[in-house]
Formats: sequence, C-alpha cells, structure tokens
Amino acid sequence: MDVTLRTLTPSDFASYRQGLNTLLLDAVEHGASVGFLADLDAQAADDYFAQVEAALLEGSLLLWIAHEQDRVLGSVQLSLCQKPNGLNRAEIQKLLVLSTARRRGIARLLMQAVEQQAATRKRGLLYLDTEAGSDAEQFYRHLGYQCIGGLPDYACGPDGTYRANAIYYKTLARPAP
Repeated sequence: MDVTLRTLTPSDFASYRQGLNTLLLDAVEHGASVGFLADLDAQAADDYFAQVEAALLEGSLLLWIAHEQDRVLGSVQLSLCQKPNGLNRAEIQKLLVLSTARRRGIARLLMQAVEQQAATRKRGLLYLDTEAGSDAEQFYRHLGYQCIGGLPDYACGPDGTYRANAIYYKTLARPAP
C-alpha cells in the first residue's frame, strides 16, 4: 500500500471533502470523542468541514491528509494561535485514521508532518487534548508528549456519556531564525 501525505490548500480542499466527511463519520461511529455525538449525519459532517475550509482560507488552520489514490485514510489539523502573545503555539486537533486503516503507522506519519510544519512556522509549543484512558494517550506519550492533567466530565463521547480529558504538550526544538 502506498500512502501519500498531503497538506490541503483551499484550492484542493474540495477534491478531498467527501473523503474527509467519510473519515469523520467513521471515527464517530467507532467511538472517537471528537466533538460529535453518535447521531452525526453526512450533512452535519459536511457543515463542519465548511468551517474547516473557512479556517484554511483565513490561514488559522492547517490540514493534512493521508491518502491512497483518492481514498482518504487519515487526517490531522493544526490550529495556529492568532494572538500576538501566542504565536509560538499551536493546537493539534482531530487526528483521525479510518478504522480499516489503523495500526499501519498513518497517525505517526501525520504527526511527524504536523511537527515539521509547526517547527518551520516557529510554533515551538504544541498541545492537544484527548479522552483520558484512551489508546491515544499511549500513542502521544510514545511521541514525546507530556500529560499535564485533565478535566473531569470534559466532553461527551458519541454515546452521550461525559468523560474526562487528558491534556498533553510537546516543546519542539526551535528552528534557527
């Protein structure tokens, strides 16, 4: 299998939008706590990606996909802090891998791309949150992210049950000016 990573631009976003919708629907169907409940439908997923496209256009968000030909296998987002006193940080959001493509290193490839681009953009502090106790925690720790705690009953999973989150960060080596 030949997986290709791509940073999506506003001009090529439309070509992958349906694949992104499918990816999000699959993630929620398989229990991912990524901001949506189990009743997420195709229209709501598409509405969400309209917001993502708008953030891409304004430059506050970067989006990568992993794909095989035209099939989107995974994606990750990097939200760039726009505040003048926070230009050194960015939030990793919605690392998703299609359920049928998991355990093949796709998430690791996506995270490496995020970290490389963050360093290039002089975003030396990356942070994220994930569901406490999830498999994702071990994955992020393995990549060198440090847990600084979490909040109880932070968000509902797709089933509507409130769950705690775990907050992670990683400081990247700063690139030379």
